[in-house]
Amino acid sequence: MIKYEWLLCPVCCNKTRIKIREDTVLENFPLFCPKCKKETKINVKQMNIFVITEPDAKTQSQ
Repeated sequence: MIKYEWLLCPVCCNKTRIKIREDTVLENFPLFCPKCKKETKINVKQMNIFVITEPDAKTQSQ
């Protein structure tokens, strides 16, 4: 039997509108949370969620 789980927001830990299965693989997925209104890039593999952190943009100096 295949197990299903709701994806939880990594910021506020509430349920999102996405369900994943044991065999789901997501890469660079923009996960939006309807409660905290934040979007986070994630990778999912074998029901493990990894948050992708991107470096901040640097200002240009002249």
